[in-house]
Amino acid sequence: MLQSEIKNCFVELGKFLSQFSLDNNQQKSEVKNNDLFFHSFIDLIELSQSHNNWFTPENVHYSITNWAEALTEDNLNQWLSHYTFKEKDPKNVGLILAGNIPLVGFHDFLSVLISGNNVIIKTSSKDDHLIKFLANYLISLDDQLKNKITFVEGKLENFDAVIATGSNNTSRYFEYYFASVPNIIRKSRNSVAVLSGNETLEDMELLSEDVFRYFGLGCRNVSKIFVPKNYDFELFFKGMYAQKDVIFYEKYANNYDYNKAVFLMSNFELLDNEFLTIKEDTSYSSPISSLFYEYYEDVEDLKTRFKNDSEQIQCIVSNGIIEDSVKFGETQKPKLWDYADNVDTILFLNNL
Repeated sequence: MLQSEIKNCFVELGKFLSQFSLDNNQQKSEVKNNDLFFHSFIDLIELSQSHNNWFTPENVHYSITNWAEALTEDNLNQWLSHYTFKEKDPKNVGLILAGNIPLVGFHDFLSVLISGNNVIIKTSSKDDHLIKFLANYLISLDDQLKNKITFVEGKLENFDAVIATGSNNTSRYFEYYFASVPNIIRKSRNSVAVLSGNETLEDMELLSEDVFRYFGLGCRNVSKIFVPKNYDFELFFKGMYAQKDVIFYEKYANNYDYNKAVFLMSNFELLDNEFLTIKEDTSYSSPISSLFYEYYEDVEDLKTRFKNDSEQIQCIVSNGIIEDSVKFGETQKPKLWDYADNVDTILFLNNL
C-alpha cells in the first residue's frame, strides 16, 4: 500500500472528525461514508464516559477537535517532508497503549501506518473504543488497511518492534520483556511551568487550561510551577478561577477532598481556592486536584536542572524565559512533529 494512499485516508479521517464539536455536530455531505459512521460516532462519544468516567463529552470532543485540526494534507506533508522513506517490506509493530486521556495512543498508531508498517494494537481497557472506531473508519475508506491493522485482546505476539507506554513500574517489565526487539518504552512524565511574575491574567487563564484539561491526567498537563522568590500567588489564583466548575465533577471532587485531607493530616502548608490545592514540593508529579510549586532564584540554574531531569519532564511552559518552551494554553495541542518524550517515532520506525 502506497504512503500516499495511507496519507489520503488520514486526511479523510480528519475531515470526518471535523464534524464533531461540543457545541454542534454538523454533518457534511462531502465526507465519505458518513451514512455508516456519523451517527454511530455521536453515540460513541456520548457513551465514552460510561466506558471511562474521566472521559467527559467535553474532553472527548476536545481531543477529537485537535486531531481534526492536525490531520490535514498540509500538516501531514509538512511532517513527512523531513524524512526519506525507503521502499522495504513492512514490519509488524506492536503498540501497548495508555488510557489516561482520550486517543492518547493515536499518534503512535498514525506513525506506524504512515511509515508503511503494520500495527498490532493492545489497547488500554480505559480507552478501548475510540481508536477501534477510527480504525474501522479508515478500513472503510480502503480495505487494504484491513491487513495492516490488528487489535489483540491477550498477549502481544508476532511483532518485530514495540512501542509501549506505561507507568514507571510497568516500564521495567516492558524493558525486560521486549529487550530482544527494537523498542520505545515510555515511562511516566510530567510537565512544568516557569513563571517570571510578569505574566498577565490572560496568561494565567491559559495556564489553567494546561493544568486542568483532562483533569490533569496527561503527561502534558502542568503538575508543577516554578515561581521567583516572594512570588504573589493572587494573579495565579485569579487565572485558575476560569476552571472553577471542575469541582462539580464528582470524581474530581472526591480526589480534591481526599488529597486535601491527606495533606492537612500530614501538617503540610497549603494554598487552597476550594477546587485546587498548591503545595511547596520538590517533586514533579502532583496528585489530581493539586499542583506543586517551588521557588527559584536563577533561571540558568533552572535550565541546568531541567536538562539533568529531562527524562522526567514532558513539556516546559513559559512566556519565553525558557528557550523552546511551550506557550501558555498550548500543552494539549501538540503538532504532529511534537514527539512524546522527544523520541522521533518516525525515525525509529524508518530504521527498522
